[in-house]
Amino acid sequence: MRLRGVGRRYGLGGPWVLRSVDLEVPPGSLTRIQGRNGSGKSTLLRLLAGIDAPSAGRITGRPPTAYVPERFPAELPFSALGYLTHLGRIHGLSRAAAARGAGEWLERFGADGYAGTPLAELSKGTSQKIAVAQALLAAPGLLVLDEAWTGLDQAARRVLDTAVAERVADGGAVVFVDHDPRRLAGAPDRVLRVTETRLEPVDGTDRSSVAQDTPRVGPRVRVEAEGVAGAGLPGAPPGAVVREYGPAPGHGSGTDGPAGRGVRLRVEVGAADSDALLRTLLTADPPWHIRAVTTINDTQEPARGAKEKA
Repeated sequence: MRLRGVGRRYGLGGPWVLRSVDLEVPPGSLTRIQGRNGSGKSTLLRLLAGIDAPSAGRITGRPPTAYVPERFPAELPFSALGYLTHLGRIHGLSRAAAARGAGEWLERFGADGYAGTPLAELSKGTSQKIAVAQALLAAPGLLVLDEAWTGLDQAARRVLDTAVAERVADGGAVVFVDHDPRRLAGAPDRVLRVTETRLEPVDGTDRSSVAQDTPRVGPRVRVEAEGVAGAGLPGAPPGAVVREYGPAPGHGSGTDGPAGRGVRLRVEVGAADSDALLRTLLTADPPWHIRAVTTINDTQEPARGAKEKA
């Protein structure tokens, strides 16, 4: 997706909110947008999502896109499940797939008990879970999040952290704004700031300029994977912690020896490296089976560079 010379102003002759914005949003990338209140961050996100049209310039190559706005329209005449199913259909899913995905995301966010509740009767926190779930339903190529973590409880925030990592690992692009500077710290490929109608890079946030063996700070992700007998980990980022936690059933002849039972690993990496690790595991020959992807609480962060066998 590309923005070339994009500008936006409201009304004929009105002041420019954004001007001369050039931006590429490649697949599999995570981009954070910063800026003071009223600087144009939300305007930029609406342009990226296709909710708003530029007053100048061009936007090309937009993939299937989902958007979580800063404010959720809770007055819509739907139940939580009905709304998600309806949005899934709009995103191109069959009715059955939309209903199934809606139920899965409600459960994942801990809101399945509110499936039949009208949107207008939901609490602010549960409404926000529905707003986030609708954007994740159809696995969009571009996910745009405008303060999407605001209003979520801690458990739901961790679910969203993990969902972002999964989307990027699967080749999707994610662009987000959040008021908390710690949100996904260390994970974005780049951080950009909207200032005086322009979009500028924040110094030192381009990961391509960081040495490959430099440990990255921030949240960590645990990937649980299952491989065939004798398979070695095809590659792990610097700072990864690898634990073997038992043989995997269903591989080989089922004999007691390791050659017949496969292997299960837990690999803990910085969130910034989780997409690369998942891509490596999924494209290995033979590919690894991913059993779970979990964001780790900071207090559980292990020592870097360790390799253990449990």
